[in-house]
Amino acid sequence: MNFFYNLNLKWHQPQKLEPVSFLCGYCGIKVSSEKGLKIIESSYNGKQKGGVYICPNCNGPVFFTPKGDIFPRPILGNDVKKVPDSLSELYNEARKCTGEGCYTASVLLCRKILMNIAVNQGAEEGKRFIEYVLYLEEKGFIPPNGKKWVDHIRKKGNEANHEIKLMNQKDAKELLIFIEMLLKFIYEFPSMID
Repeated sequence: MNFFYNLNLKWHQPQKLEPVSFLCGYCGIKVSSEKGLKIIESSYNGKQKGGVYICPNCNGPVFFTPKGDIFPRPILGNDVKKVPDSLSELYNEARKCTGEGCYTASVLLCRKILMNIAVNQGAEEGKRFIEYVLYLEEKGFIPPNGKKWVDHIRKKGNEANHEIKLMNQKDAKELLIFIEMLLKFIYEFPSMID
């Protein structure tokens, strides 16, 4: 994901900027930087109105627009270990969507992840979505008090899929938090004990 990391490259003569703290969209680390390139007002009064900051951790350029938007945006969620490759790819794709502001796509992927978890845990392919949810519940893959969350993913996924409604960052963040917890519950935590 970060094409600046581990390369033997450096920025040539970066300027000193107004210091700013941010979550780097490349390495995901909370950093503070005062090096990069300024965007200044055209009146040449030297007042900074954004710029390209250099992440001190990974050396990636993070663009701050004059309106305060940041690119690349940091992605939501955390890495989860010991998840099968296909599920890991789906989960990371849902996370990457949030970094691009594609929240509806992230919500749809969270719904798809539930189906894939069920099939990975033994459910037959080609079933209706509700059958996958019931399978996960019946086989004990949904933790106590987690049924409401699975139902929330189902409802939000249905809204995103069947209605003319866009999802927002809050929707995507809620669903990713639960999916992350579910992946840890099913895959990462059991792998920590022999």
